[in-house]
Amino acid sequence: VQLQASGGGLVQAGGSLRLSCAASGRTFSTYAMGWFRQAPGKEREFVARITWNDGRPSYADSVKDRFTISRDNAKNTVYLQMNVLKPEDTGVYYCAAAAWHYGSLYTTLRDYGYWGQGTQVTVSR
Repeated sequence: VQLQASGGGLVQAGGSLRLSCAASGRTFSTYAMGWFRQAPGKEREFVARITWNDGRPSYADSVKDRFTISRDNAKNTVYLQMNVLKPEDTGVYYCAAAAWHYGSLYTTLRDYGYWGQGTQVTVSR
């Protein structure tokens, strides 16, 4: 499975960006898609995830009510709409794909076996 993330950029606080993640290859083997981010000097953290079959989303508390994850099964693409951006949202955003795991919530790094290259999001004050 190959993942290509795009859509990052520089935006002022309060602005919006939409990230895209296009999946290719053996996408039928994946169950969930997630977005993670990593700020300079910090660990990579969970942002949001969605399942391919029923589109169930899950969000980190820090982005709930501001970010929306969605998917287009026909295009094998997942989106992350980010509104009301804050400087603390700055970081490299990575998309990831996970196979099905019994009992998993798909909110941790270890749940994901495939990773994209990351796209930079910078939010200025």
